[in-house]
Amino acid sequence: MVIFPNAKINLGLRVTSKREDGYHNLDTVFYPIPFYDILEIIPQQKSEEVIFTSSGIPIPGERNSNLCLKAYTLLKNDFPSIPPIHLHLHKKIPMGAGMGGGSSDAAFMLRLMNKIFGLKINDLQLKAYALQLGSDCPFFIENSPVYATGRGELMKSITCNLSQKSIVLVCPGIHISTKEAFNNIQPASHRSSSLDIVGQAMETWKTSLVNDFETTVFPLYPQLSRIKQQLYEMGAQYASMTGTGSTIFGIFEHTPDTGLFQFSPFETFLVEKGMAKKI
Repeated sequence: MVIFPNAKINLGLRVTSKREDGYHNLDTVFYPIPFYDILEIIPQQKSEEVIFTSSGIPIPGERNSNLCLKAYTLLKNDFPSIPPIHLHLHKKIPMGAGMGGGSSDAAFMLRLMNKIFGLKINDLQLKAYALQLGSDCPFFIENSPVYATGRGELMKSITCNLSQKSIVLVCPGIHISTKEAFNNIQPASHRSSSLDIVGQAMETWKTSLVNDFETTVFPLYPQLSRIKQQLYEMGAQYASMTGTGSTIFGIFEHTPDTGLFQFSPFETFLVEKGMAKKI
């Protein structure tokens, strides 16, 4: 059975405080976008081992660090009757790019196993499993626009519809680790939440909807700041880094002239009409 894990962008991302457990409390709006990986599970009847294969973007790291395999093990521990599987992941969402590709793959893995093996796990329980895999994994169980606080797991469904907009994603191919992004971050409370700002006219977002990680990441990678400025110069209503980077996105009222985009050698994608295409 095949499923299509999608990416996300953050509309605002503020670090409000440091927690006693070592994590940080966040304030953000998660917004799903139609940019997909492809995940397939085939139950194995004649094998006692889990087979993992991949295609598309090469996946670095050790096998035991793969979030999809961790998701399998997590459910297998509680549901021993789950058989071995052949798992294939076709990777299209860039990694370390702030679009949640790995988290989405893990959450969709939980969802697909729940369906294939008839585990009857409700969404609340799935979110609890997902949180064990990563702070933004529970969002991909919800997978609709939400206002998120806490580590990102405390979510409130909101009305936010960008389907009539065009979104340009510029992916520089810079892998920014979460640890690197959090270095020197200064938590601070704010008068207005991301939820309050997103509810206002988009014309106000440029000056008030902030990703705090730009303050720590942009000095290390000045090209990201230049990409953001260029998106504004090309007519974006709003531009920002998503997550902890490195993807920069711009939201446009109408389909932009793709001939204007000269971000080579960086990968650039146009998201509109329910799909993402490379430009």
